[in-house]
Amino acid sequence: MKSFRGVMAGALILEAITVGLAVPVVARLGGGVGTGKGWAVIGIAVALVVLCGLLKRSWVVPVILALQVGLISFFFTLPAVAIIGLLFLAFWAWALWLRRDVARRMAAGTLPSQQRRADSGE
Repeated sequence: MKSFRGVMAGALILEAITVGLAVPVVARLGGGVGTGKGWAVIGIAVALVVLCGLLKRSWVVPVILALQVGLISFFFTLPAVAIIGLLFLAFWAWALWLRRDVARRMAAGTLPSQQRRADSGE
């Protein structure tokens, strides 16, 4: 599933950029970047980038999901940041479901690339 790691890395970078772009929102509505909210958002953005280099580890997916929960926890204080967390949580749920489905189909031998073509003479 090396290709899935590439998808995960791309998604993590896009999420880090999106969370980083929320820093001005924190500065304006959350009391400033120097507050706990500001440092938490910056820390989550940095953690998302760091996780790109650790995608081979088995514990990365639970950490990614925990970061989504961390973003969603801003629901009452900064709803805009929580919405980012909800959107990316939906993406991660879909991506992990897709990975499980492909692995199941791969094990069963039902992927299109695993089928013999009748017209090729194989």
